[in-house]
Amino acid sequence: MADAVRLPDPAVEARLARLDEVLAELESAPGPALEAVTLLTEVYGEALGRVLDHADAPLRERLVEDELLGHLLVLHQVHPEPAERRAARAVERLRPAVRERGGDVEWAGVDGRVGRVRLSTGGGCGGGCGSGSADVAGAVEAAVLAAAPELTAVETAPPDAERPAPAFVPLTTLTRRTAAQSQEAR
Repeated sequence: MADAVRLPDPAVEARLARLDEVLAELESAPGPALEAVTLLTEVYGEALGRVLDHADAPLRERLVEDELLGHLLVLHQVHPEPAERRAARAVERLRPAVRERGGDVEWAGVDGRVGRVRLSTGGGCGGGCGSGSADVAGAVEAAVLAAAPELTAVETAPPDAERPAPAFVPLTTLTRRTAAQSQEAR
């Protein structure tokens, strides 16, 4: 099948958009067609799972890194990576676009079923693009939930400067205190 022509990404995206429309129509009129789609989805999910079972580690990694295949693996609930890793990867993919707008985004982890990101919108707009930060936050949320639908929400964690400082005692303080205590004991 080396001669097979692959669809360019815009053509795939157009087909996916049309598929969403058709599936929405099917959901409003349940019956044999909806059951056929459900059964077909289950069988395809099983087939994808078997492909992963037979794939060696390098091939498995290439499969999950492919955006379309990754989405299919998530859809069929056979993606081998945990939700947190998928969500972190989605944030990293968005990071260059957020930086182009003068901000930054960083994955901060999962709290229960809620993804957490650190998001700064920067000053790239001169203060005149208040909706820009909401747009960026919305794009980040959509990307994270698409990559990891097991999560129920995405929240913004406080930036590093607003996080409480860790309880850290420098080693020199401890050694001075120990030395002073031992001199007092004499």
